[in-house]
Amino acid sequence: MNESLRLEVEKWIEEDPDPKTREQLTRWLNEDNESELRSCFSGFLEFGTAGLRGALGPGPSRMNRAVVSKTAAGLVTFMKRHGLNSIVVGRDARYGSEDFTRDTAEIMSGAGFEVFVLPRPLPTPVLAFAVRKLKSDVGVMVTASHNPPQDNGYKVYLGGTVNGVTYNGSQIIAPTDKEISEAIAASAPLPTLSRGSEWQTLDDSILNQYVSTTAALAKNPKPLTIVYTAMHGVGLETIEKVFSSAGFAPLVLVKEQAKPDPDFPTVKFPNPEEPGAIDLALAYAKESHADVVIANDPDADRCAGAILDGGVWRMLRGDEVGALLGEYIARRGVNNGVFANSIVSSSILRKIAERYGIAFTETLTSFKYLSKVDNLRFGYEEALGYCVSPRDVNDKDGISAALVLAQMTADLKDQGKTLADFFDEIWRDYGFHGTRQISIRTSSVEQIQAIMTMMRSSMPGQIADRKVMSVDDLSQPKDDLPPTDGIRFYLEGPVRVIVRPSGTEPKVKCYLEVVTSTHSEANLILDQVESAMKKLLIR
Repeated sequence: MNESLRLEVEKWIEEDPDPKTREQLTRWLNEDNESELRSCFSGFLEFGTAGLRGALGPGPSRMNRAVVSKTAAGLVTFMKRHGLNSIVVGRDARYGSEDFTRDTAEIMSGAGFEVFVLPRPLPTPVLAFAVRKLKSDVGVMVTASHNPPQDNGYKVYLGGTVNGVTYNGSQIIAPTDKEISEAIAASAPLPTLSRGSEWQTLDDSILNQYVSTTAALAKNPKPLTIVYTAMHGVGLETIEKVFSSAGFAPLVLVKEQAKPDPDFPTVKFPNPEEPGAIDLALAYAKESHADVVIANDPDADRCAGAILDGGVWRMLRGDEVGALLGEYIARRGVNNGVFANSIVSSSILRKIAERYGIAFTETLTSFKYLSKVDNLRFGYEEALGYCVSPRDVNDKDGISAALVLAQMTADLKDQGKTLADFFDEIWRDYGFHGTRQISIRTSSVEQIQAIMTMMRSSMPGQIADRKVMSVDDLSQPKDDLPPTDGIRFYLEGPVRVIVRPSGTEPKVKCYLEVVTSTHSEANLILDQVESAMKKLLIR
């Protein structure tokens, strides 16, 4: 075995606070298992988009107690540098979440900070709400959101103004993420860190405040049959309390997916967007003659919906839910608020805002940017993220979005209409906006980089027999957006295509949009362009 690798592993073992990962690394050393060790020692897990996220396992390239402890230590340095003194920590129910929460609380306590810990695994929106309600300087949420079972993660929120950015309980952005990353790299050896035991485990009062505040978004509930799946995550308790407090009838639960289960046994990926993920919910909907299906991802910051459309139950695309919520909120009246969406989302929200005289802006992908929009009233990103009450939760919130979707369904039912009817009205007023996403899973960062390089250097003049009309390299933006790794181009049609790396998973994502007068025409064009883009990207 390479001697420098052996020395690096031995040094890591000396610091690792977890006997399980120490034992795993020691066994691989004794077996001269260089391939496994190189995989786990290929650099410290990158601290960037949404903090940390990665596969569980030993070593600096995986999520484990040592990596989380070093991250907490770096966060301590950052907090002291900026005069931040309080932190609230939440977690989901994934493997490792309880350990990572305890390690964070101990290190923050040892640094002398005021530390609050949520009482049990709860949704990410509850943590974001708690940061604001408790006036905490920092929030940490231990979660990997909708990632596969083997992953976990570590999101960081800020409460006040840091590095000239006003956060108000939102996720960190540059340059703060880089500053924390540098502090992590310079952190002291783990055995030298002070660990304390003085923190406050919160009672249910903060959850109850979130419930009452969110429930107030529903003004006139009517009898509805709502099928709900928590996707084996932590959303059930909170959403049931919110819907009950708002006056809705009990939800019809997808029992197989109702309770937290870190193995996510009924789905390949615990993401409502993934094929098959809500098949059980659709079966329940048929059986119960439901009015609507609502799904959360495992940490309940995302919301998906499904409707009966032409006699067939189908899941709504993220942009479709965004159009429904945008039109519904606009019709209810918006005073001095701003609508916003990410650059990869549909162009329809801009048109809705223009029609109702509402200010509109566009941001880079990720709610960490949407949450920084001044005076935000409604914001969304096509990946099932919606912010319908930004003054309460300055982040995407799958619970409040679900409630507004239910209230919309109830209002329409009272008028003898369905969500499908509402879509007909929207498409009549703005044209049919067809969107589609292609996800290309990759095996390495190098493969992602190769795809992006190819798109920049070898863009064909035609795609699906449609001329490429213009190309924007988003790393050198022509508008006011910050630079980001992505390519946006337009085909005659009009068809918009955006290609970018995922910020949270080993994927390249391709976003398509076509605006036509009919569903059938849009689907035909999308089929053609999707087929051509897959051939271009998968080589």
